[in-house]
Formats: sequence, structure tokens, C-alpha cells
Amino acid sequence: MATDYDAPRKTDDDMSEDSLEELKARRSDKSSGVVDEDETEAAEGFELPGADLSGEELSVRVLPQQANEFTCSRCFLVHHRSQLAYTTKDGQPVCTECAA
Repeated sequence: MATDYDAPRKTDDDMSEDSLEELKARRSDKSSGVVDEDETEAAEGFELPGADLSGEELSVRVLPQQANEFTCSRCFLVHHRSQLAYTTKDGQPVCTECAA
């Protein structure tokens, strides 16, 4: 929740002016038990962590490493040649992110 630090603060006198009935009315207005239908429809599409996905199949097209790419010997990610920082004595490439 955002806080406006430039707004004037309420003093104890200001807080005592709020009656108990006003505070109860504000609380009941904010916490209505009605759920929007849009929220429930959106929630149906989300998978919870740890959900059983054994019956699901993924269809991902995997491309082989291209001629202008290399695999970093430290992070094992495939990078473009422009991200090559240096090559070790063993001939293993290292990316700029791992070299930093």
C-alpha cells in the first residue's frame, strides 16, 4: 500500500473525532464479501505451485546451437558471439556476465 509522506499526519485529537460507528461503517464498506466474476474466471487459468502436471505435454521447438553462438563454460547458457568475454587456456569460452 502506498503511503503519502507529504500528507499532514493526524494527531490524537483528530483520531478521537472519529466515532466508533463511523469506523465500523468504513470497515464494512471496504470488506464486502462480493467477488467479481472477472476475478474468478482469471483465477481458473492459473496453476498453483506443486500442482500435478504429469498429464500435461509441452510442445517446445528446440533449435541446435547456431554458428554465431557459444555455450559459456561457467553458467552453461547459450549466448551470442558478441557476449564472448574471453576464452580460457583450455579453450573454454566465458560470457561477459560471468567475467564481470
